[in-house]
Amino acid sequence: MSPKNKETQLNQPITEVDRIIHEPARYLIMAYLYVVESADFLFLLRQTGLTKGNLSSHLGKLEKAGYVDIKKKFSGKIPQTLLRLTRDGRVAFDAYRASMKKALADLPNGRK
Repeated sequence: MSPKNKETQLNQPITEVDRIIHEPARYLIMAYLYVVESADFLFLLRQTGLTKGNLSSHLGKLEKAGYVDIKKKFSGKIPQTLLRLTRDGRVAFDAYRASMKKALADLPNGRK
């Protein structure tokens, strides 16, 4: 196999990775939401260490992609933002994980 074909073959799985999820902050958000039914904004804020604006921005991108459902409500007079992965979000995260596992498994062994 020519070096160019080897390079193309090695790059193939990584090109299949969902770029929306692959961004580190969005990956964290997706990972936290993957293991719970739903979470509130403040929980994600504490867990991810992101700023309010940064978290909001990333959540907006995930919502636009159809991966996250955002519901705003009031608990008494206190506003609350509840977040959950959509069915599409769960499917996309499963596919992302599989793509990353394949990409990492396909890497050649390091130098010996």
